[in-house]
This record gives sequence, C-alpha cells and structure tokens, in this order.
Amino acid sequence: MNIPFNKPYMTGKELWYISQAHASGHLAGDGQFTKKCSAWLEQRIGCQKALLTHSCTAALEMAAILADIQPGDEVIMPSYTFVSTANAFVLRGGVPVFVDIRPDTLNIDETKIEAAITSRTKAIAPVHYAGVACEMDTIMGIARRHNLLVIEDAAQGIMSTYKGRPLGSIGHMAALSFHETKNIISGEGGALLINDPRFVERAEMIREKGTNRSQFFRGQVDKYTWVDVGSSYLPGEVIAAFLWAQMEEADAINQRRLGLWSNYHQWFASLEKAGKVQRPSVPRECVHNAHMYYLLLPNLEQRTDLIARLRTKDINTVFHYIPLHSSPRGKSVGRAEADMTNTDNAGDRLVRLPMWLGLEEQQAAVIQQILATL
Repeated sequence: MNIPFNKPYMTGKELWYISQAHASGHLAGDGQFTKKCSAWLEQRIGCQKALLTHSCTAALEMAAILADIQPGDEVIMPSYTFVSTANAFVLRGGVPVFVDIRPDTLNIDETKIEAAITSRTKAIAPVHYAGVACEMDTIMGIARRHNLLVIEDAAQGIMSTYKGRPLGSIGHMAALSFHETKNIISGEGGALLINDPRFVERAEMIREKGTNRSQFFRGQVDKYTWVDVGSSYLPGEVIAAFLWAQMEEADAINQRRLGLWSNYHQWFASLEKAGKVQRPSVPRECVHNAHMYYLLLPNLEQRTDLIARLRTKDINTVFHYIPLHSSPRGKSVGRAEADMTNTDNAGDRLVRLPMWLGLEEQQAAVIQQILATL
C-alpha cells in the first residue's frame, strides 16, 4: 500500500458549503463564507483585522506593500524558508538579509538579528517553522529599539501559541497559509492578519486592486475609485466555503494531528538517544500545532539513503527547503549575514515524514520501517 507524504483532508461539509455559495448567486470574493472565515480568524487569533487572500504568498506581498518597502530597503529573515518569504519583498525592490537559524527549533536565531541591522533595515520577517513559535518577545524588543516592523510568516502556525498568544497576533502583521499541505486547508489560500490599526484601511484597498470598494459597500463613500496601488488578492467564495468547513472542525483536526505527532515523537526517542537522529524541539513557552514531523539525520548521505529506502517500501518522505542564501536568485538579490552553519545543516539533514489525517491506520508501518532502516 502506497503511503503518500500528504493527503488533503475533508471534513464532509465542504461540497455542501460550496453548493450553498453557488445557490447564493455570489461566487466572487468577499461573500458570506469569506466573512465567516475572516470573523473566525479575528476571534481565534485576536488580530485587529483578518483579510482572506488567494495564497499566503499574496498575503506576504500585501504586507510588503503596507510596509512601504522601497528599492534597497532590507528585510531580515531566515534563509531556511519558502521562497515566498523573500520574494514578496524582492518584488518591491527589497533586499533579503538572511540570518542563521537555531539548531533546536530551526527558527531564526534571535540572538543574531541585531547584528544584521543596518540603516537600510525596514522590517524583520520571522518564520514559525513547523508551527513552533520564534522567540517573539526578543524579536519584538529588537524591533521597538530600532523602529522596525515585524511581519510574522505564520504560514505553518495556525492554532500554535507563544506564551499563550496565538501566532499571527504578535507582530505588526502576519501571513497564514491554507495550502493543501497545511493543517486547515482550502487547496490554495491564505490570510493577511493586521495587528497594527494603522494598516487596516490601506490593506483593504490594496486587496481590492487599490480601490476603496470595501468602504463603498459599507456606505462610507458614495462611489468607489482607484486610490492606491494594489492587485486582486481576494479568493473566490468556492475557496472560502471549503475553508469554512475546515475551520468548523479546526479543534478536532488539531487534536488528531497532535496524536500523530506524539506517536512519532515517542517511538523515535530511542533513535535520538542512540545518536541516530535529532527529533523536533518545542520550547516550554510554545504550544505547537503538529504541522509537520521531521527528523534530522547525521548527514546528507544518510538522509538521501533513508528517503530512497523508504520509497522502495512505498513510503513517501521528502526533504524541505534548499536554503535561500545558497539559491541562484538568493545570491543575486540578497545576502547572508555571517555564518549560516545551522541553516546549511538543516538543508542537508532534514527529512519530513507523512503527516495527514487518516494516516492513523498506516503510521505504525512508517514507524517500523524507519526503525528497521536506521
């Protein structure tokens, strides 16, 4: 039996809600399901405003516009992240400044951020890897001292917390993902979360192609027109209807994923004790969402061998990012700040294991095969 790395989960109500969206006669953006999803995010995360987008990439691009990134402005971020984290700012002429990650959480090393700040620095973009929070108190303190914006890349972080605060509620802005590999999904999809009220009104305009259409529908202006830069960042109602079905079951989804994660973690303790792998680390002040389960192998050769051996048993595991600072585009538009040893190590050593609802029946086969291989 083939065990995929990911399998999109359906709660059972998605198609019904999509049919309701169609029956309402409104399939474009900002219909009833978009409003439900946005309200859920505002209530659960506690942000000032949640704006659904067609992807997390779109949310990050909106954040870059709101941050007024100009050519030459620098944004500090980890290199061990998806390309969208950097691309959003590069599209505005920004310069990604890559800082090494911590060896335990694989999040940006907060102790190395301050040394990367220059007169051109405008923002910090921490990435909550695997749904485990960055050291946000330290990062926010640095931002305050240097008058910088903090844009949380919380693509993997929905329903995770840092010292009791939901991820996405701490920085000035944040971006979420509902891609099919995430905990709560809509196929493609995302959201921009605004915590600083200064940005709310402009964010609505940017999302609506630079028009004040949202104000028009609220009766605040008698006609709407082009007032700012922007693009079409809205998802359609089909996407939002699918997402609403997921949000209704978010707590149950979270609990099942945590069960799968804990099962992996328990079984692989012996491998870590024997020095064969490094398991994920979750600091005491963090509550994670079981977004992924990974193992760090001793070196690239052993990781490559494990992935290949598991594939012969129809178990699909994958590595993760090629560090951005070592990518062709990353070298030409960004720069690495000092040593990137931990980032390079993660790029070579990390393997992600299957993690999806329904895996419960097959997880034992994955675990036993890894134990037998290592």
